[in-house]
Amino acid sequence: MKITTILFDLDGTLLPMDQDVFIGAYFGGLAKKLVPHGYDKEKLFGAIWSGTRAMVKNTGDKVNEEAFWEEFCRIFGEKARADIHLFEEFYANDFCKVKDACGYDPKAADTIRTIKSLGFRVALATNPLFPSTATEQRISWTGLNHTDFEHFTTYENSHYCKPNPDYYREVMQKLGVCAEECLMVGNDVSEDMIAEMLGSKVFLLTDCLINKDNKDISAYPQGSFDELLAYVKQL
Repeated sequence: MKITTILFDLDGTLLPMDQDVFIGAYFGGLAKKLVPHGYDKEKLFGAIWSGTRAMVKNTGDKVNEEAFWEEFCRIFGEKARADIHLFEEFYANDFCKVKDACGYDPKAADTIRTIKSLGFRVALATNPLFPSTATEQRISWTGLNHTDFEHFTTYENSHYCKPNPDYYREVMQKLGVCAEECLMVGNDVSEDMIAEMLGSKVFLLTDCLINKDNKDISAYPQGSFDELLAYVKQL
């Protein structure tokens, strides 16, 4: 079947980064915002990780946003819901500073624009662990705008996370496409290449490769943005 739609991961794909450096800056910023309001830093970090795991384990009965806050409030109590505005203020005013922990590759935006000019539909299949305001900012750090994508996943609009195949099924359902029409581009072998099991084609972007399980990647089409464009033009 002809490929009509290309799904892109964000972190480590369109937005080059060292995950550990990014997480350190992100958590550090949250702590600076929330510790003055009575949150213990270590307990806060543990609650964020626990909330993240709850989203990753989400089986579809709620959006990821609900899964996160249910777990966060299990740890800090329901009173924590009154502080959601502090998180919103952080993402609106302080999250932009995390940009310094990320790299920038102009080829990312150029590649998206070229692919769209070739007639392909483009969507952003980033792991939906962040609210839309944070995701839109991370997109802007690549030199793109969220409106450059037909759809982008956030914790408000998603019921699953990578590497659950249902995450990709949900994205494709919202786009109105079948897996065989899609190409998934990402840097994480376990989280992004799993789209292949649904029948999608995949391309492994290796500039910021993540292969935690040391899987054999020789069978995947792979390379940098130049190799990706050459591959797409053959489709």
